This record gives sequence, C-alpha cells and structure tokens, in this order.
Amino acid sequence: MNKQTKTSIRVIQPKILYFGTPVVLLSTLNEDGTTNLTPMSSAWALGNRIVLGLAGGGKGLVNLLRCGECVVNLPDGGHWGHIEKLARLTGANPVPDYKRDLYRFEHDKFSAGGFTPLASDVVQPQRVEECPLQIEARVINLHESEGFAIIEVKAQKVHAHESIVMSEHHVNPAAWNPLIYSFRHYFSLDQELGKSFKSET
Repeated sequence: MNKQTKTSIRVIQPKILYFGTPVVLLSTLNEDGTTNLTPMSSAWALGNRIVLGLAGGGKGLVNLLRCGECVVNLPDGGHWGHIEKLARLTGANPVPDYKRDLYRFEHDKFSAGGFTPLASDVVQPQRVEECPLQIEARVINLHESEGFAIIEVKAQKVHAHESIVMSEHHVNPAAWNPLIYSFRHYFSLDQELGKSFKSET
C-alpha cells in the first residue's frame, strides 16, 4: 500500500526536460579553419569527462564528427543576452529546411554575439575570451540516436579567469556565477546555501 502524502502531486508531460543545466558555448572547427559557436544547454561533467547533448544536423555536430575537437566555454550570468543573440543563428549554409523558418545563417558568430576569439593551446577551435571557464577537449565517444547525439569529450586543458580562481586546483564557487538554463529561462546563481562534506574549500 502506498503511503499517503500531504503534498499535492500530479503527472505531467513536459515538452522539454531542461530542468536546470549550465549554458555552454561550444567552439568547433569549420571546414575553412574558422570557429563556429553553438549555444547549448545539455552538458554535465564527471572527472575529466564532459558529456554533451546536441541536436542532430547542426553545424556544431557536423564539425565534431569531422575534426573531433572542441572548446567547452562556460559563460556567466551576465552573458545571457549575448547568448540569446546567437540563439536564432546557424553556421550551416544553406540553412537546413527544418530550421529555415526560425534561423538564419551567420558565419562569424563571435562578432554576432559580441564575443572575442582566443587561440587555444592544444585544440584547433578558438576559445571565447569573455567566458570565465574555457575547457579545451577532444571527442572520445559519440552516439547518435533519434535525432540527437550524445558526445563524451575529455578535457585537455582548462583556462579560468583569475577572478574565479582560488588555487591551481580549485575554482572559487562564491566567485563563479554560471549561466543556468531551466525550462528555457536563463538564471544565474545568487546565493550560497551550503557546501558538500566533500568540499575542499
């Protein structure tokens, strides 16, 4: 017998399950050697691995399949307007049929979003200077299914703004304010509630 609860709960069918993940600006290499930027919000990390989720057919995925390298740039809360400027742009030319009504082609996404390119150290795609964390990475596993791709990348080098660095091995969580995407709304962190018993800072 199920225990009765005082909380009212109902079954729903959300159109999307973006329940709150960090926004990523994914840098990938175009065929002409320039860098494409893909705003995305399906990413999580474990150890030195980062798992990315991308819709099939986009320029970022095409580039990853071809060159196998990327930069996982993590913007902070102040960049949401810049990210939204890129939301209706695609690096695919011609624009795919399924995107044609809402998207337009843009080759220079750095300028379109108001971002500055920086050379990477160990991968070919450029980093985004304004992002407080920039993680150069290489693809180690990729699985395509039902119009999506799940990509596992391995971090090769991590760059961080001095303002969020606590030590060589620690980001200062009180100074780091990642941009969060929750059910298609942008949020930033504004209050520390506590820390895990595993925290070293």
